[in-house]
Amino acid sequence: MRCVIARFPFDLTKSGVLETMKGVKPEPVTGQSVIIGRRHYPVKQVGRVITRQDPRDFTAGEVLRSMAQLGFTCRTGPEPAAPAAPPAALSPLQRASAMLGAPLPA
Repeated sequence: MRCVIARFPFDLTKSGVLETMKGVKPEPVTGQSVIIGRRHYPVKQVGRVITRQDPRDFTAGEVLRSMAQLGFTCRTGPEPAAPAAPPAALSPLQRASAMLGAPLPA
């Protein structure tokens, strides 16, 4: 499949990506990732390995789009944690302020 990454066309196949990433140790994932085999790789690492380009030359979105088209599972990042519910002993105004991030009264 022809994919354009950093304005350069690449003819990528799923088996070709699997072969290229074989033996590559995944770096720690902090945001967007691609699952190749049973490993989670950072998007920029995958792009760097398969294109042999500097990660500053392409965006994570270009690589995510290409990997998704090839059938790989892509993750966009960890879900943000839900804010903790404020204590029920507060007035409605204090609860609303706490939900917006104001410090709770002592």
